[in-house]
Amino acid sequence: MKPGIYVVGTPIGNLGDISVRALDVLRAVQFILAEDTRHTQILLQRYQIRKPLISCHRFNEAARQRLVLEKVAAGAAVALVTNAGMPGVADPGARIVTAARRAGVYLTVIPGASAATAAVALSGFGGAGFLFEGFLPRKAGARQRRLQALRWASVPVVFFEAPQRGLALLAEMNTIFPERDLFAGRELTKLHEECLWGTVAEVWQEFAQRAGAVRGELVLVLAPASKAERKQKEKTASAEAGDLDQLNEQAGRE
Repeated sequence: MKPGIYVVGTPIGNLGDISVRALDVLRAVQFILAEDTRHTQILLQRYQIRKPLISCHRFNEAARQRLVLEKVAAGAAVALVTNAGMPGVADPGARIVTAARRAGVYLTVIPGASAATAAVALSGFGGAGFLFEGFLPRKAGARQRRLQALRWASVPVVFFEAPQRGLALLAEMNTIFPERDLFAGRELTKLHEECLWGTVAEVWQEFAQRAGAVRGELVLVLAPASKAERKQKEKTASAEAGDLDQLNEQAGRE
């Protein structure tokens, strides 16, 4: 197998969703860089693959760059995987890929499952592209500003959120665009998969009435702003600009 780094997509839940090519690559490489070696070991055991695993997560990815490049320089083929989906997409991996590119190392991708595209397909809002936002900022102020900006998007917007913060995010969305249509996918492709469609307010209320936090990771797809909403925003912006010009003129005369 050609020395280099093989960026491999893995299942987002159901282990049966891995591709034949991905399995062939995982069997052929000398090492596997994994976000969580314990998690990846479950996948490998399912398909009776035995390979050395090296941890590569967001806390040590920068430090792993030199080790990986040394192994490739010595003739090794290395697979890069994360716990679910594609490396570098709301997951570790981008630093390794960038370091390899700069070093002139052979890079290739073995595409796999994607929670973002799976959710867009189920939402019914797609067809003309979408905006992948992923995880919003942790700080409340930055998160609110980002949500305010995204409310005018002309394409669906995809969000990821951890179980412990899912209900809080839905509550924040409910204060900004309660009547906007929303798709919520919980534990997609897993045993307890759940899909909800409705307005932001309806989806938030459904989860809020349940005891405790949302169980399982959430993928949210916010429907695009309607043409009427975007036109109203343009009118409001024009009116505000006119008011500002008038104030500036008055200030100049004074």
